Amino acid sequence: MATTRSLSTAPLNSPSNAPRHHLRAVDRDEVIDVADLLPPGATWLPAPQHSLPTLPGQPPMIGYLVLVPADHRPPVPAAVDTDAEPLVRIDSVRRTAAVDGRELDLTYLEFELLAHLVANPHRVHSRDQLVTTVWGYGHVGDGRTVDVHIARLRRKLGAEHRDTIRTVRRVGYKYAPPTGR
Repeated sequence: MATTRSLSTAPLNSPSNAPRHHLRAVDRDEVIDVADLLPPGATWLPAPQHSLPTLPGQPPMIGYLVLVPADHRPPVPAAVDTDAEPLVRIDSVRRTAAVDGRELDLTYLEFELLAHLVANPHRVHSRDQLVTTVWGYGHVGDGRTVDVHIARLRRKLGAEHRDTIRTVRRVGYKYAPPTGR
């Protein structure tokens, strides 16, 4: 009989009725059908060996990348307090951003960076994640590029709101809207 272990990957602050996805460790001799473990509409492919961690004295790990179509993703839960006026308002159609009602003069990348951070409040983004998401895969540069753009964004937000973009040391950045708004 195979020994299995399930590990929840749902965020700690997710509602209890939200769907939960699980990682499952299996013994070497256990045969499983990966398709049975996938959410509806998802496909899978083996993960490249160089992307998987290695443990000293253990056989190499095997992993799979699960691809879920955007229209099959679970809905993002709405914010708890929908009556509160957001500090930073992003208008993606007009490509404008305003803080406390004051419109900001942002470059293309500053707007994209701020919009991404505001769309994912309290989530910590590494510099590499931000470069990949905001600049795209074709960008040639390093994490210092992100640091420079964050510094410019903080200046444009003003002294009273610059601390809404927080540095998580040795990791990256997050947007933390003030509580009570």
